[in-house]
Amino acid sequence: MQMSPARTWNPHAAGGAAAPVQASALLLTETERQPNGPRPLLQGLTEPELALVMAKGQRRVLYRGTTLFSQDTPHDGIWLVETGRMRVFYTAPSGREITLAYWYPGNFVGGPEVFGNGVHSWSGMAASNATVLHLPGKALQGLVAQIPALALGVIEGLSFKGKCYSALAQMLGTRSITERLAHLLLHLADLYGVEEEDGTVIAATFTHADLAHMVGATRQWVTISLKRLAAQGIVVARRSQIVILRPDLLARMRGGEEAA
Repeated sequence: MQMSPARTWNPHAAGGAAAPVQASALLLTETERQPNGPRPLLQGLTEPELALVMAKGQRRVLYRGTTLFSQDTPHDGIWLVETGRMRVFYTAPSGREITLAYWYPGNFVGGPEVFGNGVHSWSGMAASNATVLHLPGKALQGLVAQIPALALGVIEGLSFKGKCYSALAQMLGTRSITERLAHLLLHLADLYGVEEEDGTVIAATFTHADLAHMVGATRQWVTISLKRLAAQGIVVARRSQIVILRPDLLARMRGGEEAA
C-alpha cells in the first residue's frame, strides 16, 4: 500500500474547518487519519477567534522521544497538537509503563485539570516529531469564557478522553491479555481503519512495543501473538502496519472465545 503524503490539521482554515495541508519537511510528521476520533479542539472557531487563541499560545517543536510533561509535576493548561503524534502514558513505581492513548493533530493533551492547579496524573511524550501550542491554564480559562465553540471543544475533548481511559481501565481489569489484544486491534481499526480489497488497514503506525504498552504485555508476546493470528488468517502484519482480515474472529476472541 502506498501511503499518501503526510497531512496535518490546519487551525487557520476559514471558519475553523479541518483543512489538510502538506506537513513541513522539517517536522517529518507521521499524522494519520482518525475518522472516529474526537472533535478537533478548534473546530468551528472564526478567524478572529482563532487569532485570539494563537495570540495566547506559545508554540513548541518537539523531536521524537522528547518529554512534554511528566506525571507528578505541576500542571498548567493544555497543549494543542498541531502536527505529529503524542503518546500519553502512566509509569508505575516499578518502572512499568502503560500507554493510555495516542493523540493526533487537532487533539489536545495535558488534562484533566485544563485550567491549571494540581499535578499531572500521567506523562506526555512526542511519539514522532511534532509541534504543539501551549495554552496556559489562566489564558485558556479566559478564552473559553469568550469563545463558546472553544468551550465546546474542551468539553467534548475531555468527554472523549474520559471514555478512552474508562475503556482502558475496564479492559485491563476484566480481560485476559489475548482478549485485550483482540479488543485493541478492533479499536484501532475503528479509529484508523481504511477499507481495502483484502481487509481493513490500520492506517497508523504502531510498533509491537507500542501495542505491548497498550495491553500490558511484553513486546515479545505481542510479536508471537500477531504471528499466531496471521497463521490463522485473522490479520496480516506488514512491518508496523496491520491489516484486519477477519474482524468477526477478533470479536469472538474479545468476547472470550478463541478463534478456531
